[in-house]
Amino acid sequence: MKGAALLLAAVVAVTCFSAAVDQLNQDQGVEQLRQVEDAVRRSCATCYASEGIYPPDLDYLREHYGLQVDESRCIIHYVAIAQNLMPDITVLPLS
Repeated sequence: MKGAALLLAAVVAVTCFSAAVDQLNQDQGVEQLRQVEDAVRRSCATCYASEGIYPPDLDYLREHYGLQVDESRCIIHYVAIAQNLMPDITVLPLS
């Protein structure tokens, strides 16, 4: 009886630990996506502040403002609306 209770407690502890690690990994992924979106938005704002227009596309930000994004981990949906309006920026996980 005591052995079964110990085994059950060990299984519960391992399951809880595994769930906590999975949650940390998910939270880290969400944080990375937020950081990518913030970097793109900051680059857009820098472009607008220095040139008076928002960039037409991501390539412009890469070439002129040094934006670097690991696109093997995410997809960046970038839609330039007008030169004086912040583009619509959405970052999605690639999986």
